[in-house]
Amino acid sequence: MVEFTRRKLMATSAAAALGASVSPQAIAIESTEPPEDDDTPKAPYVKGSLKRFSSTAFGAEVTGPFVFDDGTPMFSLQHPSRDNPAPYNRSGMGYFKGFQFSMDGTNDDFSELSTPQTNEEQGTIRGADGEFTFIAQEEDRINGGTERLGVSQTPDGWDITQEKFAGTQYGDTASNPDCNQFIPTNEDGTEGYLFTNWENSPGNVSRIPLRRGEDGEWDADLENAINLANTEQLRELGGTRINCYGDTSPWNTMISAEENYAQPRVSLTATVGDIVEKGTGTNLIGGCQFWNRPNPNGIQEAIDDYYGDESWGVQGYWALTGLEFLAYYLGAERVDQTSLAVDESSDGKNTMTPIGDVYPNPYRYGYFVDYRDPAAETPQPIKYYVMGRASWECPDIQSDKRTVYGCSDGDSKGIYKFVADEEIDGYCDPMNVAGTLYAPKVTNADAAKKNPPADVDLEFEWLELGHAANYEVEEWIAEYDDVTQVDYLETHADTDWEDDLDAALEEADKAVVENGNRNYITNEQIVEWAKQYESDGPDGVDDDLRKVPFLETRAAAKEIGATIEFNKAEGVDSKDGAKPGDYVYFAISALNDALADTLGDIRLDRVDGGVVYRAELEDDYNVSTLEPVIVGPDASDPADIADDALINVDNVNVMDDGRVLCCEDADKFGRSYSNDCLYVYEPAE
Repeated sequence: MVEFTRRKLMATSAAAALGASVSPQAIAIESTEPPEDDDTPKAPYVKGSLKRFSSTAFGAEVTGPFVFDDGTPMFSLQHPSRDNPAPYNRSGMGYFKGFQFSMDGTNDDFSELSTPQTNEEQGTIRGADGEFTFIAQEEDRINGGTERLGVSQTPDGWDITQEKFAGTQYGDTASNPDCNQFIPTNEDGTEGYLFTNWENSPGNVSRIPLRRGEDGEWDADLENAINLANTEQLRELGGTRINCYGDTSPWNTMISAEENYAQPRVSLTATVGDIVEKGTGTNLIGGCQFWNRPNPNGIQEAIDDYYGDESWGVQGYWALTGLEFLAYYLGAERVDQTSLAVDESSDGKNTMTPIGDVYPNPYRYGYFVDYRDPAAETPQPIKYYVMGRASWECPDIQSDKRTVYGCSDGDSKGIYKFVADEEIDGYCDPMNVAGTLYAPKVTNADAAKKNPPADVDLEFEWLELGHAANYEVEEWIAEYDDVTQVDYLETHADTDWEDDLDAALEEADKAVVENGNRNYITNEQIVEWAKQYESDGPDGVDDDLRKVPFLETRAAAKEIGATIEFNKAEGVDSKDGAKPGDYVYFAISALNDALADTLGDIRLDRVDGGVVYRAELEDDYNVSTLEPVIVGPDASDPADIADDALINVDNVNVMDDGRVLCCEDADKFGRSYSNDCLYVYEPAE
């Protein structure tokens, strides 16, 4: 049994928050000092070559890399410092005018960019070639002036911002553009729609008509751009949360990934079975169990108050931020802010009065979202519930149109696989998509113990979690549609909350810590599912338990011994049309904690700078070996090492010639500069 005290989780909580892709003001960080780090052999290491192409403006991540058909690269400027000179103080999406990657096999199309050293260099976006040119920026007026780019609205058209609504806010409004996918509408790829993820809660995806002129410049038609969050089609699905990276599907649609960090129900390497065995969730329980708590992200402060020195880090609690805004997005009655005091534990004003009319169902968030009919007046969104629920960073759909790989971001998370029974775009109704969900089990863990990551290929097999159809999973989800914050209090507290809200809330919180949240899937159901799974296999479980691995994917996988130890699995991609023999790349932003401690299957030497693995596609599009090709530096490495190393890899994008764009979401480490960079990795022949 594993216990996680507040002291043990201090550094981990800070590291998780730093990688959350939200603005620094959104989360209170207790410590940003780099962890103590032994000198790991072959860290850094590159199997091939790595060249810096761009450095982004101070405070910003490099996100959403994309390469147009003519070789022009683009990316998003995500949450830059407001102190940067304009226009680099506002988020946005842009391309490098005047430069195209060569895909003819020469691979010598640019000279490496120098590191940013002066204040001027650190406050702008620099490129090895070409001029970074914005396509659009946060809160630009769109859709005939009725909307602002990246800003979600209520059903009656109110912009959902901190100024107008009571509640906590996940990232500054429209500050977090991420994935970019261009869906062409003509044969030469010069016209089409740019789909961009906005990593907030409620989440958003914008669609901007885009056209390339004869001069090679891209022109955005903002007048006819739309926020898909503000369409009835998406609102009917419950909207989205924390839209992160994504992909273009083999059937030419944009796939958006919901990075729902708030889904862990146990912290780090603990299992639900640990809670049931111990008879309490103290030191073990995770954030999702407080989803429908009034002021849900205030649970960490409450735990600290209730348990004092024996309190623990509630994994994912900070990602409960923004749930009140999501309720308003769905139509909950707007709370009048004027009478509220500022809650110093959150970003802004909030109310403890429970929301009882409309509240988001947690099981509706954390999926891959396919925007079918991308050129329609309003694209039709489809959530692939059957592919599992996680804090998805991105999907990678193979050219067989059946096999899908996904990375779940955060600490002690998984890499998952889904295999459809038939080609996904071949189903007349996407809700009929059916298939099998898998989780990995590392089979050579002994070889990994205390060895440098650069020396160890991780071998694994896939454990089948379950088989279902998309419509079945949606039916299971719908069972929890009417649960609200009022239910949290009335189910778990004896005191009438209308008589004494503070007392009722404390009673409810402590009851949930002890026995779990009874409004949703219970701990006992997960343990019973695992028991039946072990005795009768995934197809032998009771019908009422088949929902467990699809709605509680991480908890279920951990319960049957899958290797759910990857820390910040941030990227997965292969080149378009990849075939057996080609590679899928997996980006692990930080190889530490469960991958490098004494608790789980894998006990590699720690590399806080992260690792990029690749896996060769087999004849059936399976992968079974992760080969390290890029290893980041140790946190203690000095500038002469760290300056030119890839640190905390985030998004990866495999170009048609096999080179890989690698984005950073980096801590500074020992660097002489604080900017994130975009690198181009060329594999060794």
